Amino acid sequence: MSCGCTTSLKDGKDIVDHVKSKGKENFAPTVAHEIRCECGETFTLETVIMNCPKCEMTFAVTPCGSDDKNNVKLAGIKYA
Repeated sequence: MSCGCTTSLKDGKDIVDHVKSKGKENFAPTVAHEIRCECGETFTLETVIMNCPKCEMTFAVTPCGSDDKNNVKLAGIKYA
């Protein structure tokens, strides 16, 4: 990620906490990625922190790294 914030962010929970601390949880990602959840549901990531509409697994990515789908991480059920 271009801002270097991934060096201190180890997992999805760290990403959620970091993004929320900056007040950017409702930002749209640079690319609206299609996410396939572990539960089998496929949905479009519309904000940088978003829950699966079926099982409520939280997915998170920093705004600066949201252009790469590989940066989207799991944070746990209803973590957001």
